[in-house]
Amino acid sequence: MSVPAGRIVELTPMRAAIARRMSESQASVPHFYVSTEISTLPIELHLERVSAESGVAVSMTAALVGACAVALSEMPSFNSVWTEEGLLLANEINVGVAVALEGGLIAPAVLGCRGLGLTVIAERVADLVSRARTRKLRAPELTGATFTLSNLGMYDVVSFSALVTPPQVGILAVGRSAARAIVAADGTVTTDRVLVATLSADHRAVDGADAARFLGFLKDALEHPDLLSIDNAEEPS
Repeated sequence: MSVPAGRIVELTPMRAAIARRMSESQASVPHFYVSTEISTLPIELHLERVSAESGVAVSMTAALVGACAVALSEMPSFNSVWTEEGLLLANEINVGVAVALEGGLIAPAVLGCRGLGLTVIAERVADLVSRARTRKLRAPELTGATFTLSNLGMYDVVSFSALVTPPQVGILAVGRSAARAIVAADGTVTTDRVLVATLSADHRAVDGADAARFLGFLKDALEHPDLLSIDNAEEPS
């Protein structure tokens, strides 16, 4: 194949690191993908109420982090890293949140998510994103994620699949919440709001049934948001 005329844009260190990690992921991780649709009306109404009562703006991303923590608590095989000796199940739940920066993407971790309330998660996500954009992240936040969330709903994306970040074994990709007509068995038409969540997973560590169960716990947490605590919690030591 001939090379077209043009100019070379030298890769930034961040872009070069992303290229290495994604090439490693594609080459070494046997991916599979499972998707589900989730009704978001319950969680959207819940977030409005929690935000009004607490004075903390609780975003859908924060709710997704909380729901991931619930699912990871139930399915510890996804809260793990792959090693040649076997699957290392992590003691802590550290959910990486993909953040778009100029010239690239990073996924710093919200550390110690197990049992955290929505308001605490929301504050930590906002702080994490702010420090990511000013390059003030701490080393454990950059390297400590045990699972990753990538939410592109704010970009009006319907659905997508993401690549697992080795040595993690899973990543959740979430699109926008959109209105949809629902036709019941008796022909009654109602309106709901629905998002598509796609789990990418390492087939060496988990199987399709495991992924389906993970998404089931995630779906339950978002459609029944009383499963998500709103109480504050102590900072992790």
